[in-house]
Amino acid sequence: MTKKVKIKKLLKSRPRRLRQTASIRSLVQETDLLPRHLILPLFITDGKASDIASMPGVSRLTLDGLLKTAEKAHKLGIPGIALFPHIHDSKKDSYAAESANEKGFLQNCVRKLKNELPELTIITDVAMDPYSTDGHDGVVKQIGKNAIIDNDETLPILARMAISQAAAGADFVAPSDMMDGRIGYIRDALDENGFENVGIIAYSAKYSSGFYGPFRDALDSAPRFGDKKTYQMNPTNQLEALREVRLDIKEGADIVMVKPALSYLDVIAKVKAISSVPVAAYNVSGEYSMVKVAAKAGLIDEKKVTLEILGSIRRAGADMILTYHALEAAGWLKP
Repeated sequence: MTKKVKIKKLLKSRPRRLRQTASIRSLVQETDLLPRHLILPLFITDGKASDIASMPGVSRLTLDGLLKTAEKAHKLGIPGIALFPHIHDSKKDSYAAESANEKGFLQNCVRKLKNELPELTIITDVAMDPYSTDGHDGVVKQIGKNAIIDNDETLPILARMAISQAAAGADFVAPSDMMDGRIGYIRDALDENGFENVGIIAYSAKYSSGFYGPFRDALDSAPRFGDKKTYQMNPTNQLEALREVRLDIKEGADIVMVKPALSYLDVIAKVKAISSVPVAAYNVSGEYSMVKVAAKAGLIDEKKVTLEILGSIRRAGADMILTYHALEAAGWLKP
């Protein structure tokens, strides 16, 4: 009896009081995760619809499939989708000319979406790799025996692409290329062409990650030679991410992004602490596929783990999350 009394006197603070019931836990919950925090990335194709073997449950969608999936996302309360085009090889070249085609497949998809689902936010990717025969995010130049990515020659191509997407009806263009100065260059180009209200989501801290493999399978956009380490960031670096974020905000970014998300929660937190604009995080293809494969093998509870991962990204500071889990997660989260 004496020991019990002594314990009660010592335990003035009992954190478990705030965990006793579901309603109490709800009242003191520090981080929320709702469908409105999610953005659904979608792969679209100008060919036949097909499943992506390395991304269980994800497919390349035709226009009809895109419209159906976008409507489903909208009804679940997901506010936006991000489009990534799979383009036939015959339309690719070294300068990604098809990317600025006003009658191109992506542009047509954006127009159709805006006509049928005007309230859904449409985000388009600005990068050369889906349209490039080289599979790189910039113009490849041969200097002697070495191939380099020409930063400054790439910028006008990205600007033409962004203008074309804006003209089709995109709400945000999202440069994912990591070329220096591209945010300011694109912002000026959009403004000069009457698209002052089209926003820019900058892939500000995009790391040269091993988690992109399934995404490159989906778009057939892997580099045909070398790697992307001269423009994507070293995964060990953190201060560099803050420098990139500050530069992009100064150049006119409306939202900054960290990609990938799960292995970079510390970076998300630091970016949130210094950013004057909203912060996005991309829960990328490799992160998604690991969960799916482990769940199929019976190793984890898919729903529990998925929501825990997305919750951790929100807790780190992300205002919005691009995730292939969005449809399922929104269904689980909807009241």
